[in-house]
Amino acid sequence: MQIRNRRSANWSLEAAPWSVSKATGHVLDRLHEWGYQEADQVAADLTDLLVRTAVADGGRRVSVHLADQDRQALIVALSHQPGLAVADEAVLPELTARGAVACGTDTADDGRRLWAILAL
Repeated sequence: MQIRNRRSANWSLEAAPWSVSKATGHVLDRLHEWGYQEADQVAADLTDLLVRTAVADGGRRVSVHLADQDRQALIVALSHQPGLAVADEAVLPELTARGAVACGTDTADDGRRLWAILAL
């Protein structure tokens, strides 16, 4: 995955239950630094679900990536658990229900990648 020509940030966390709130805090802090305060609840809800789902994959760590462009933010969680079966898309309707304007998931050699875009 490559993110170019826009602001971005990323964090690597232990794949543990406490990482969900830590990741949410990182995402909200960075969005605030970038001047976005109005989407706090949606950003928190999406980050929570993305990271909780990645942690459940059973890897040793989870990475969270954030980028913004044109008053939208991309939040990505990568599970780093190799050898997963085809991506489970059951989480997608829940991401949409929590406010994602677009979302997706795929599985690669380095684990499952889950992403959501929210309007800012």
